[in-house]
Amino acid sequence: MKQLLCLLALVYLTGCATQPSAQQNSPQRYCWVTGLKPDQAAHYEDLHAHIWPGVNKMIKSCHIQNFSIHEREINGQLYLFAYLEYTGTNFDADMARMAADPETVHWWKETDPCQSPLPDAAAKGKIWSDTKEVYFLK
Repeated sequence: MKQLLCLLALVYLTGCATQPSAQQNSPQRYCWVTGLKPDQAAHYEDLHAHIWPGVNKMIKSCHIQNFSIHEREINGQLYLFAYLEYTGTNFDADMARMAADPETVHWWKETDPCQSPLPDAAAKGKIWSDTKEVYFLK
């Protein structure tokens, strides 16, 4: 009987040890697009060249990694593409926590006027439009 209990304990512990943790799972990837007002492009780039440390700290505390914003001109219009990887377990809760952070709110008051939302985002009162991932190489 003692051997059976030891065997069951070993099986249980081995099973626990092989369960992937949240950190071992692949991150969730997000990408968005918005317009950039040409007369605000230099200001927007300068803001991001000197990003406020508290903003970066909040982003990281909300389980975001590999966050980047790219700019591209298409047919005379400037666009921004944002990409990030989320490693947390509740994206909506983390985004709500970020949206409640006073320094981040102040940051958005600086950056939002630089952007020109696409029609679908503007109709929802948003700045960034969602995108659909069509390919990912692991």
